[in-house]
Amino acid sequence: MFSPWRMEYVRQPGGGGKGSCIFCAGEADLADPERLLLGVWPHSVAILNRYPYNNGHVLVAPRRHVAELWALSPEEMRELFSLVSLAAMTLRQVYHAEGLNVGMNLGRSAGAGIADHLHAHIVPRWGGDTNFMASVLDTRVLPESLAQTHARLAAAFRPLRP
Repeated sequence: MFSPWRMEYVRQPGGGGKGSCIFCAGEADLADPERLLLGVWPHSVAILNRYPYNNGHVLVAPRRHVAELWALSPEEMRELFSLVSLAAMTLRQVYHAEGLNVGMNLGRSAGAGIADHLHAHIVPRWGGDTNFMASVLDTRVLPESLAQTHARLAAAFRPLRP
């Protein structure tokens, strides 16, 4: 099985690449298609996962660079989880997801690829979407390119932005 696109991820120190955190974003970053941003809110950001488990794998993070949930202000906490809910609803509508995995890996030992900036994963799921590739070859089969996924979801997230 040949998946050369994974080398870019493997070579990145700390998962951020280019010496910056992928979650530390502002309004100007929305114009950069390489960022895969879906939206920027006052306290939160939604971004497409560059190395998704499934098409439509969205990441939601606070804009402030923080690693722990308890470090969030009440406003940041409310907006973060409201955005997780909006992302889940959007994935159900756009991708007709039959289910969703929603979760956080807090800390490197818990599996966080970017441990110093907390973020939630929202992964759409469908009956029968699991196959031997992920369990046997640690490879994902995605029927849609990241550019296509970003275009679909960016359009759906646009009306959700403040």
